[in-house]
Amino acid sequence: MRIVSLLPSATEIVFALGAGDDLVGVTVACDYPPEARGKRIVSTSTLPEGLSAAEIDAVVAERVSAGEDVYRLDEGALADLDADLVLTQDLCSVCSVDVSRVRHALDFLGSSADVVNVDPRTLPAVFESIRTIGAAIGRTSQAERLIAELSHRLDAIRDTVAGRDRVPTLVLEWTDPPYAPGHWIPDMVTAAGGDCVLGRSGDRSLRTDWDAVASASAEVAIAAPCGFDLADSAALATDVVGRGVLPADLPVWAVDANALFVRPGPRLVDGVEVLATILHPDAVGAPDAGRAHLVTAGLIS
Repeated sequence: MRIVSLLPSATEIVFALGAGDDLVGVTVACDYPPEARGKRIVSTSTLPEGLSAAEIDAVVAERVSAGEDVYRLDEGALADLDADLVLTQDLCSVCSVDVSRVRHALDFLGSSADVVNVDPRTLPAVFESIRTIGAAIGRTSQAERLIAELSHRLDAIRDTVAGRDRVPTLVLEWTDPPYAPGHWIPDMVTAAGGDCVLGRSGDRSLRTDWDAVASASAEVAIAAPCGFDLADSAALATDVVGRGVLPADLPVWAVDANALFVRPGPRLVDGVEVLATILHPDAVGAPDAGRAHLVTAGLIS
């Protein structure tokens, strides 16, 4: 099977199910596992480089309003790859090429490739998307084993924090302007022993303002800006702290958002585990050596 993935999360799932060798095309954002970088790129971002967080928000809003794509599909590369299966989504127009454009391109090329959408909105739905992809690529048993493993790890965290006071937690999916989290992130906070003070499970992320953030009475803040790794998340968090828009005594942590929070794949469970170490360090302990590099603390203490 020749698989093209237009989602970093789907790319991670395909590799986690042992089908990385069948993956022939990916997006420019598919960077995990490292082997994904060696695949043919069929989709690239149209955003200029070097933009600030506020500028990115403005450009994305303008293009979405105008019905323009944030990602560009390379139809020539797609034709060369002669895919049997294309994995994409219809959940967020900012995350990948619109599925209707993918279908149009395949029709134009005369391709008979199947198109599978994975649109999880909650943490359980993320697990179901693993099952969907597993069925599509002939890896059903591998998908069930992976889901069982991830579920076991989640249950272990829930058991560890059970009975402890829930920590009011602010997660910022963007920082200028501030965005409250949506989709599966509130589920992650709940599983880690927190109470997501803004944002609701299954809903879209929501643009808010700093007055609403201040009145939310959070006891900890997590900077997890969509599309950013740890270094860039830390830079945005430091900027927010420097602007004085958060309560002065609020602890702020920065995380590798791409690895831990915003891509609906297996590593979300890593995110829950790391989040639990932030919210309940006395019960869970520090992040283990394999994940310690994904999170930084102490921007405000």
